[in-house]
Amino acid sequence: MPPRRRYDQYCSAARALDLVGDRWTLLIVRELLAGPRRYTDLHADLPGVSTDVLASRLKDMERDGLTARRRLPPPGAAYVYELTERGRDLLPVLHALGEWGSPELAELRPTDAVRAHWSALPLLAALGAAGAGAGAGVVEVSAEEGEFHLYVGAEDGPVYGHGPAPVAVDARLVMDAATCAEVCRGEVGIADAVRAGRVTVTGDGALAKALRE
Repeated sequence: MPPRRRYDQYCSAARALDLVGDRWTLLIVRELLAGPRRYTDLHADLPGVSTDVLASRLKDMERDGLTARRRLPPPGAAYVYELTERGRDLLPVLHALGEWGSPELAELRPTDAVRAHWSALPLLAALGAAGAGAGAGVVEVSAEEGEFHLYVGAEDGPVYGHGPAPVAVDARLVMDAATCAEVCRGEVGIADAVRAGRVTVTGDGALAKALRE
């Protein structure tokens, strides 16, 4: 890999881009917001990244204090990568970037890869707005591409996860691909989609009740 380039400017934006401006870095953060992941899992959910580039980015991120690598105890005995507190602080950056880029999702290109959990962060933001005052909770989402779960209001640890939730959920949402895309693009509020019958909500938690009000 060529030497890493820096902007060499005494500017907070430039210094931030020195750390996260390389291609793939913020998408690695997106994946690690789901919690510790193995290299092979990261590579599978970052279609298009080469093994050399992924390894280089992970090394840079560990050196810069954004991620840490640790070995799982037996029987796992595999290395996983996870975000540090500094790395997790990029969550609002990804929220803002996703909101800014949402109009670009108007068209699904033939070459676009799709993963169900890529909708997690925009749905997390939508749920936070819709359930304001309802507190924290676990929400399970079933979309056409698959299932994932969200930790609404989580102050530390993962903010979402793959597949069904490993704990009791406060709400379960079922929606089709078109509705999920419109909510993620900000074209329809999730509470409005619930009232219109486009999102089915089950559960007795405060978040479920807030969405049904």
